Amino acid sequence: MEQENRFWRIVFLSLPIVVFATFVVWPLFSSFFYSFTNWNGFSSDYEYVGFDNFMKLFTDKLFRNAAINTVIWMIAAILLPTLLGLGLALLIDSQVPGGPIFKSIFYLPICLSAVVVGQIWVWIYQPEWGLLNTIIEQVSGSRYNYAWLAKPDTALGSVIVAWSWQQTGLSMVIYLAGMTSIPGDLLEVCEIEGASTWQRIRMVIIPLLTPATVVVVALSVINSLKGFDILYIMTGGGPFNSSDTLAMHMYNESFKKYLMGYGSAISVVLFLVALAIIRTYFRQLKKVDEIYN
Repeated sequence: MEQENRFWRIVFLSLPIVVFATFVVWPLFSSFFYSFTNWNGFSSDYEYVGFDNFMKLFTDKLFRNAAINTVIWMIAAILLPTLLGLGLALLIDSQVPGGPIFKSIFYLPICLSAVVVGQIWVWIYQPEWGLLNTIIEQVSGSRYNYAWLAKPDTALGSVIVAWSWQQTGLSMVIYLAGMTSIPGDLLEVCEIEGASTWQRIRMVIIPLLTPATVVVVALSVINSLKGFDILYIMTGGGPFNSSDTLAMHMYNESFKKYLMGYGSAISVVLFLVALAIIRTYFRQLKKVDEIYN
């Protein structure tokens, strides 16, 4: 009986393992290999160039620009969804009228793909008839045709707004789940002792939501590193590379300039950054578990 169960376990696990190895493990090791070559992505002839691709990163102004934009993107991806999600969770948890309806509305964007979200916000930012310019025009009373996605000063910020709009619902739900573990008696005691609403939030609720905050921040960072599709749909890294991130820069170098070896080197750097962040996350999660368990 035990041998039969072992046989079926192997049968049912073999297909997922093969798929995972084919589409995840093999491309991962291939990227590491090709990062040391000058492969163009098509030809079977390529040369081993050692660490030349990685050395080129230090002199590539576009890579430096993409790295700075990635840091800005990650900071915004952490702060905005986290703060907005916490604020919405506190508002809905305070028994505001229509709370369940608002919760569903705010959570809806996370159910949409990033491509759909990007296209929606492209329409919102459209200079001639977009919703944003139309609202500004109605308020100001004068014609307003600002090209939000075509200006270097506002392109990256505009995409960050669209990204935060989608991700805030996920943060809100995680915080709402975390609030269910806060004892109601504790909040009642604080109210009886004369603590204001802000004092209860700052001294009781937010500290007790530390485990939820760790999860929210980790998911925000990991999702931001994968934030390629919405950037590709909305700006393509432009204008003039003003919204170019490491993921977008890797794509442009690999599939537009056919420098697959150099693009693989950028992907390796991005992978190592993600690995360091995930490792830090698990370390902090372990500390949180030791404190609260």
